[in-house]
Amino acid sequence: MTSQRFDSDKETLYAIFSENKRGLSPEQQNRAYRAAREFVRRYGGDNNTDVKEARKFVTDFEKAISQYEVYTAYGAKNYAKAFEIGRPLLKTDPEDFFVLGVLAEAGYENALAGNANQNDESIDYLRRAIQLLDARKVSKADPFKSMDAAGGFLNLALGWFLKDKAPVDAAAAFVKAVQPKSPYENDPVPYYRLGVAILKGEFAQLSAEYNEKYGTKAPSPEQQGMFERINQVAARAIDAYARAVALSDPKSSAPDANRPQVTPEFRSKVLAQLTTLYKSFHNNSDVGLNELIAGVLSKPLP
Repeated sequence: MTSQRFDSDKETLYAIFSENKRGLSPEQQNRAYRAAREFVRRYGGDNNTDVKEARKFVTDFEKAISQYEVYTAYGAKNYAKAFEIGRPLLKTDPEDFFVLGVLAEAGYENALAGNANQNDESIDYLRRAIQLLDARKVSKADPFKSMDAAGGFLNLALGWFLKDKAPVDAAAAFVKAVQPKSPYENDPVPYYRLGVAILKGEFAQLSAEYNEKYGTKAPSPEQQGMFERINQVAARAIDAYARAVALSDPKSSAPDANRPQVTPEFRSKVLAQLTTLYKSFHNNSDVGLNELIAGVLSKPLP
């Protein structure tokens, strides 16, 4: 009799779980979760197919609840709480792209608000999320709208964090942030930051090395080769500045729907910096600069 009751209870619990697990309403999902959790508690020692299925449902359901809590804290701008909830989740699953993405957004917004307390942690989450994307280990773009949107934001944020401490790495991140289909493809600000990062990073490093090696020596093939490298790096910076100026023009050919608006003051500032930079590499002349700005968007990013 006890055995029959045992079998009946087992079948009933599994039936409740099975009937509700594919339901779309929260009530059905909660009912399935409660039944599955009790099923595993009572009969988990069997470790058969039914138990494995129920255990997986419980794990996935609890993970979804935790993810929701992280996202809710982020949405409420309680960034400290989002990190507090998210950290143990990432210890359990270091490749949880959703949590990495939400914490990356929270860390970026926290930093923009002037709080640097989570910067190093945020950089770590950004790098890990980008690595998962690059390795094609992400099957769902959530919490982002698409994979392109995810890659654009994560690299934009990483570049922002690194722009002062590691400008070479920042420049590489900004290049990835503005790739085709990224939401920042037609945003002038990342291009401006790219130009600044190139000058602060690779250009400054090469210039310092050039002055140390050849500053007081006669011209040589090696000296000329390095001088050409410096010019090529400068050309990339000029190109980035020119794109920022072109995209900040109200008459830009970039699609209006995908082109964030910037102030006229921003365009004037970037144009003034571009003009100075351009003239320093063109015999103090701005001849050809207008043509560069007018045609730069028709060319691929170098």
